[in-house]
Amino acid sequence: MDNDAISEMFDSLGEVTIKRMFGGKGVYHQGVILALEVSGDILLKADAQSAPEFADAGASQWVYSGKNKPVAMPYWSIPDAALDDPEELSKWVKLAWDAALRSKK
Repeated sequence: MDNDAISEMFDSLGEVTIKRMFGGKGVYHQGVILALEVSGDILLKADAQSAPEFADAGASQWVYSGKNKPVAMPYWSIPDAALDDPEELSKWVKLAWDAALRSKK
């Protein structure tokens, strides 16, 4: 996914910075990472407080194969209902931003 398309997804927050990392991209707002682009998919940051909302909306948690076991990361897919609805997407972006801020504390 190109940087312009990624930035557009986060318009509701304002300016984002996109940096290459680990074969993908990190999406930052005010210097805080809130999303990843992995294999063309945007994954939003979640935590113990917001992850249940992502799960209830049908989103999938990013899990990769570690050396001895699967490793679950605190990033979730965007729920399908938000992919074509900018207002709905802004709700999920805000949840990711809130989780990112909580993780900094």
